[in-house]
Amino acid sequence: MVLDSVAAERVPELTDRVVRAAFPKGTLAVRVREVLGPVFDDERFRSAFSTTGRPAIAPGRLALVCVLQYVEALSDRAAAEAVRARMDWKYLLGLELDDPGFHYSALSEFRSRLCRHGLESAVLEAVVDRCRAADLIAEGGEVRVDSTRIVSAAKVLNRMEFVAETLRLALETIAVAAPDWLAERIDADQQARYDRPIDQWKLPAGPSDVGRWVATVGADGYGLLEAVDTAAAVDDRFDWLLRLPAVVVLRRVWGQQFRPDAEGKAVWRRGKELPAGCELIETPHDPDARPGFKRGTGWTGWKLHLAETCGDTERPNLICHADTTDAAAADIARLDAILESLPAPAAVYGDTGYMSIHKVLGAAARGIDLVGLMRSANQSGRLFDQAAFSIDWKHRTARCPGGHPPALWTRATNRAGHPVSTIKWSADTCNPCPLRAECTNAKSHKWGRQLTVLPYREHQALVEHRAQESTPEWRARYRRRAGVEGTISQTLHRTRIRRSRYRGRRKTHLGHCLAAAAIDLIRIDAWAQGCHRATTRTTHLARVRLKSPTPALTDSIMKTWKVLRDCRLRGNGVGVAMLGIARLHNLARTA
Repeated sequence: MVLDSVAAERVPELTDRVVRAAFPKGTLAVRVREVLGPVFDDERFRSAFSTTGRPAIAPGRLALVCVLQYVEALSDRAAAEAVRARMDWKYLLGLELDDPGFHYSALSEFRSRLCRHGLESAVLEAVVDRCRAADLIAEGGEVRVDSTRIVSAAKVLNRMEFVAETLRLALETIAVAAPDWLAERIDADQQARYDRPIDQWKLPAGPSDVGRWVATVGADGYGLLEAVDTAAAVDDRFDWLLRLPAVVVLRRVWGQQFRPDAEGKAVWRRGKELPAGCELIETPHDPDARPGFKRGTGWTGWKLHLAETCGDTERPNLICHADTTDAAAADIARLDAILESLPAPAAVYGDTGYMSIHKVLGAAARGIDLVGLMRSANQSGRLFDQAAFSIDWKHRTARCPGGHPPALWTRATNRAGHPVSTIKWSADTCNPCPLRAECTNAKSHKWGRQLTVLPYREHQALVEHRAQESTPEWRARYRRRAGVEGTISQTLHRTRIRRSRYRGRRKTHLGHCLAAAAIDLIRIDAWAQGCHRATTRTTHLARVRLKSPTPALTDSIMKTWKVLRDCRLRGNGVGVAMLGIARLHNLARTA
């Protein structure tokens, strides 16, 4: 199809008159058109269309309809029907009242076309550009970022179901593409095993039965891959079998899940033999999805990073960037890409997952103030931290709190590739030291306390940053970051993207960009109506002003609380904690 741009700079006169008479107070579509004008320009999507063929439906209008689908949670059929039947949609799209619309399949084809040509982010970028042109997003403003989990659209399978379904899907694909070739290389037993979906199987339960089942399925998979390789090597006409997506996935899965034993039989890979989560395929129906785990929650799919404007009371808070990554990817790994895509912010707020002193210094070099809590190196809180040690970078020596010099100072690199120094004290020095219990819990017979320190410049910057974190002014400023969690909640509940609608990273990312653009339109509509930003909801009980306790009572409560905390940290019995709780209860009754 060839792109035939349609001018939509103005709404047809009859459409404008009828819609204003029918909706005197306006609707979301009417108010968005009045604020932003024509949201999408057809030229932005020109690279996705040919220079020959029949004229295409205006891609700007299709993009706007895709966004409105997320605004109102509509299917393709319902959205196409709304274009034909709803006057306010015709007003937003700049259509005549008698415009017949288009077939609903055009929306699916348009989304696939965007993914094939790498234009997944073009929709959100167009909305952000329009908002910037309408002075709804200011240059040099503040931005806050956060991430959330996205579950894959594919069904979750256990390991046995996963490998069997991968093999069955490869056989099913070859049965469509080369049925005669497959008929010569598969026997009746294999056909009976894999001729139905995996949810109709009765999997073995006993250990011996499972072992035989694994060996059988593994041998079938190796046999199919060998047959494909042999056919491609003997006859060039079968090279295309090697490039079938289902065969490519089968080869990767068998390499990850199986290994041949001494007799050549297929056996499970265990523990460290399995690849890392960023490489591990979890389902053949969505090979791009990866396993993720965070705060006790595991899922298979993706991670969505959202960045929104904040700190400007004159403008609405709008999402300006959406980034889709593997579920196993760390937040900090995507920070540079997020900063590069933002419209020149003066400050960016993020949680601990996005923070490191190297990121802070890198952002400062670009004129961006990166604000967030640094991860503590002393997670337990019971041992001396680095501030208790005297470190001399010039002479490469140090003094521990007990006054002892280290036995070893070496240079290395951390997991992020940054240079660090490792300082070690010998066990002969640490074991007799009276401060050992407060300094180290090392079990090694050779080494005692160990420190990993950054180079002097980064170390001093980290010390200064942590000193700022304790000031009331910094904490009051950092409270702005919490608002992005409300944005994520609104996006998940309004657009229903917790579970992806599509399979594959590109289409999933396109869905996230459409959802982010939909939230922007919803917020622009609320801002046009003068709706105030929502505040954190509190219960009536939380708003009751309690009688302030006396200073002596406050000191007693705090001492009791410290006892409880020490009991928890040191793993003491439940009885001590219960006594402390009873004491707190009695203190509260006498308040």
